[in-house]
Amino acid sequence: MQIIGLTGGIASGKSEVSRLFEELGVPVIDTDLISRQLVEPGEPALQEIVEHFGSAVLNSDGALNRKKLGQLIFSSETDRLRLEDILHPRIRNEVTRQLQALNAPYAIIVIPLLLETRYPINVDRILVVDVPLGMQRQRLMQRDNISEAEVGKVLRVQTTSHQRLAVADDVISNRGSLKALQAEVQRLHEYYLLP
Repeated sequence: MQIIGLTGGIASGKSEVSRLFEELGVPVIDTDLISRQLVEPGEPALQEIVEHFGSAVLNSDGALNRKKLGQLIFSSETDRLRLEDILHPRIRNEVTRQLQALNAPYAIIVIPLLLETRYPINVDRILVVDVPLGMQRQRLMQRDNISEAEVGKVLRVQTTSHQRLAVADDVISNRGSLKALQAEVQRLHEYYLLP
């Protein structure tokens, strides 16, 4: 089974692209979803996060306050790396477990930090969803209701578009319509199915 690592900058459209692949019957493993499951109340990873960052990163119901945690990790390289040490090995183990249960010509693993992580997940091809920086900034501010300064902090810790494109085996440009995006996904789907 061929493993396609789907990546791209924040707010580039990775979720939409992975949804379109799923609609074509392709197995999709989303590391963001795994990450969210790992930090649910009662999970060991959440306990480790609280031990390191303090209970201020929790909501009153005991759930992780992702916005508070995000403010901490995007302001401190040390804190960001510590969070990666807590989550990324667990994410990699869960991806491996899910892959072992699959039987398909190919699978998509959505890995936003594919190039940034110190805990790499092995893939056969890298598919980059690319979007112009201005469009990315606008989408991120609208989606997360954050300021231009906060957007800058988030983008500073991510690989640049140029760096992602330099290692890409395949690229989907997400600057147009949904119909254009569907056509790009269909084109790659047919390509990935080739023997």
